[in-house]
Amino acid sequence: MRRYTVFILTAVMLAAAAVAGFMLPVDADKKTVGSPTAELTAYTTLPAETAAVLSEVYERENHVRVNFVPMSSREVLQNIRDDAVSDPTVVRTVDIVLADSDVLRAAADLNLLKPYTSETNDAVKDVFKDAHDRWTGVWYDPIVFCANKDYMRTTVDLPDTWDKLAKAGNIRIGITDFLAADASANLMFQMIGNFGDVKTYEILSGLHPKVVQYTKFLSNPVRQAGMGEVDISVAVESETLRYLQDGYPLKIIYPADGTSWLLTGVAITTNDAAKNQVAAKFADWLLGDEAQLYLQTNGFYFLSTNPQTLAYKSFAGKNLVLFKNRQMFSIDQRQAFLNRWVNDVRLK
Repeated sequence: MRRYTVFILTAVMLAAAAVAGFMLPVDADKKTVGSPTAELTAYTTLPAETAAVLSEVYERENHVRVNFVPMSSREVLQNIRDDAVSDPTVVRTVDIVLADSDVLRAAADLNLLKPYTSETNDAVKDVFKDAHDRWTGVWYDPIVFCANKDYMRTTVDLPDTWDKLAKAGNIRIGITDFLAADASANLMFQMIGNFGDVKTYEILSGLHPKVVQYTKFLSNPVRQAGMGEVDISVAVESETLRYLQDGYPLKIIYPADGTSWLLTGVAITTNDAAKNQVAAKFADWLLGDEAQLYLQTNGFYFLSTNPQTLAYKSFAGKNLVLFKNRQMFSIDQRQAFLNRWVNDVRLK
């Protein structure tokens, strides 16, 4: 695949920002001129550093302060439930939620979210949002095969499916421990939902002897592939794009038989009419190119769900196939799947 045009997006938008007089967060004075005209409290599952980028930029450009409160997925859902009251006139503590879509699905099922529609979120494909507009996905991060370019020169049969990767001979594989990161565990759960448990554990058993190391962090398999310590890594695309941007000799391969993906979405929870309008404006901003620009200039590379954005139109991975069956497993079921992997695959 040719050089990834996601980097062209950054260059084009940086130029546009310069012409328009934008101040980018890397170089800008982070102090907001004047006091914010409004404030929002947002619960999020995003890392604190990612949330900080969005908060700083949005306050500077829109004079609205977004106070992010980072939490785990379970804590977000529990706090939304605790914040909900039967009296609709009572204003809730939290105004907006920016979190993993599984959290938003569970919150929507409990009627904890306030539907909102706009011209912006209406353009997002149905697969990325709630059917009743209670939440909208803003970006997603798929699992990909990250291949070292030197390894690619040694083979004419580059694995492009999960089955081929599991059956490939004389190959070194990097992968994050399924117990160490949500994105890695999510891969197993979505594989089970789409391939079934028997086929999934067959694939994982095939991968196991080739795994050089089950790493604890999502970035390490990409670094291993970039440094030639492994031939192919199973990795999140955001980390792979970050290393590509830094000049590592890597190529992204999209599994032809589908792959898992983590979807981050936004939802409104406030009962206050004025804050609802402010929250809706922020939600639309998250779907735009400006948010993507500032994320990329700070090293965060996620795929936009909004087909109207330059970020979406510039995406080179047109052959990306996403798993369609996003089956919701209970906490007990997930733990049982992980235990089975430990006992039947990793410890054998």
